[in-house]
Amino acid sequence: MSTLTGMAMDWFISLPNGHITSFAQLSQLFREQYIANRAPPPVSYDLFDVKQYQGETLKEYINHFGAQVVKVGTTEEPMIVYAFRKGMCPGPFCESIIRSRPRTFAEIRRRAVEHIAREGEVCEKRTRPQLEGRVKRGSARMRRGGPRREGERRGIGR
Repeated sequence: MSTLTGMAMDWFISLPNGHITSFAQLSQLFREQYIANRAPPPVSYDLFDVKQYQGETLKEYINHFGAQVVKVGTTEEPMIVYAFRKGMCPGPFCESIIRSRPRTFAEIRRRAVEHIAREGEVCEKRTRPQLEGRVKRGSARMRRGGPRREGERRGIGR
């Protein structure tokens, strides 16, 4: 009794005096009382509940989905691949999986790693010229006497 707290203690106190005659009986009554609070064991079809949320990266989705695959413990590759595809948000990677269907989740991971790397390179190439242009324009303004003030035009106001 000294280890019970909260609702479990309230439940224990509500039992009639002399009702429990053994620890085995107490254990059985306790399990019956709280069995509904136990989460059902995961089943393979729970994979269809895993969705990629808006703004969730491909890497985050794969990790989230992969954790559920481990929890479920299924080895049914066609179902895993289908559930993964069904849970994805539309986009370039989803389209590539629809065009060329992977056979295993390991293949999805491999292709996703390649896709993420390519996406990172493209993003880096897009931002590099913009950053270089800002530096060049900024240094040219500094040579001409600093940045312009609001409303100031070239050659006017000096």
